[in-house]
Amino acid sequence: MTSNGPSLLVNCSTAHSRAHFYYFIASSGFQNEGFTLDYDLPDETAYGETCATIGLILWNHRLLQFSGERKYADVIERGLYNGFLSGVSLDGASFFYENPLASAGGHHRQGWFDCPCCPTNIARTLASLGGYFYSTGVNDVWVHLFAQGTAKLRVAGRDMSFRQVTKYPWNGDVRLEIGVASPQTFALHLRVPGWCERWTLRINGTPVTDLKPQANGYLAIEREWRTGDVVEYGMDMPIQTIWAHPAVRYLQGRLALQRGPLVYCLEGVDHGGIVLDRIAMDPEQVLNDFGVERQDHLLGGLSVLRGQASVVDESGWEGTLYRHSKPSSKPMDITALPYYAWENRTPGEMRVWVRAV
Repeated sequence: MTSNGPSLLVNCSTAHSRAHFYYFIASSGFQNEGFTLDYDLPDETAYGETCATIGLILWNHRLLQFSGERKYADVIERGLYNGFLSGVSLDGASFFYENPLASAGGHHRQGWFDCPCCPTNIARTLASLGGYFYSTGVNDVWVHLFAQGTAKLRVAGRDMSFRQVTKYPWNGDVRLEIGVASPQTFALHLRVPGWCERWTLRINGTPVTDLKPQANGYLAIEREWRTGDVVEYGMDMPIQTIWAHPAVRYLQGRLALQRGPLVYCLEGVDHGGIVLDRIAMDPEQVLNDFGVERQDHLLGGLSVLRGQASVVDESGWEGTLYRHSKPSSKPMDITALPYYAWENRTPGEMRVWVRAV
């Protein structure tokens, strides 16, 4: 172990992975569970296997231990909160083998599979989550992920504890309480997520304004720490629009919604039976007018995004396939919920990538 990079805290066994980074994880060929052409990444039929996401998480965890670079922790976080967590129902009783980014309503979780790799991989990944949050060096502690909980670490031969108090991922406020047997000097490295453009930091109530992220994407706070020291770390968490590479032909003219580490989707159950592909969002309106609404009664408690979009008006098209005039649109209210939570209510349509106007 050296102070230049985090040390490996857990010994993860490998998962089979035919993985490609496609906002979540996808191999593009559903028929052959493999790859076809460059940028061939269909949202409805890509083979976004749960095990592939787990494989990518494991691989990036190893790369993170070698390099200490934020980009690997970003991939771990995106995979955990989205393509992995969607693989299991909220009651833990059914599973997705594939995780598409759009569904016409025929894709459902199952209780078991003839090849049951995904359920068992989900179980062991959930059981190992505690090993992904922190790493240690000779005189360093890295905080990679954020969630309520307590960790016990050992640095320079001395035991210490870290307690996170937070409602992450629903907001970006993290209170980190430090416990050491006696005053100890070490560097605390806090990850600034790739999606986070603004952040605040306080130590024992005093604002820290002159600290910048290092080249690896982490804030490094080196000082003598004492039991009872408190770090208050606030990450701004606005609604963001995501666009695909111009070469991904299936997703041109479409956008996705993200807030913090969570990717959002539309479900048919929230939109009165309207075909989701006929809905379009104005990206400027999303950034300026969409709001976040906490719903503690919905699916165990989550935050939804609400705003106004437009929907194609089908009136006047009866008995007609083509006409010379452009279809008209009318406004409608839409609700987006975290992708991981889809297909836990009334079965129906789902779409992550929505048409842009």
